[in-house]
Amino acid sequence: MAILQLPESQNVEFKESWRDEYLKWVCGFANAYGGYIYIGVADVSRQIIGVADSKRLMEDIPNKIVTNLGIVADVNLKQA
Repeated sequence: MAILQLPESQNVEFKESWRDEYLKWVCGFANAYGGYIYIGVADVSRQIIGVADSKRLMEDIPNKIVTNLGIVADVNLKQA
């Protein structure tokens, strides 16, 4: 598996899986300078671990952002 070379910062976060509580990060990014949440990446090692159902996430995440925050965010699928 590949390892991302990006460090976590105020506008980059790594998460192993999606949780609705991460909507607070999306809100924070929207109210600041923007940012990126990489899902399917180990938080500490930054090793790419992937996600189980990317098709479902690609539908669910944008819908949850619009429904809960009232904003539109770019959600992209990157394949390693």
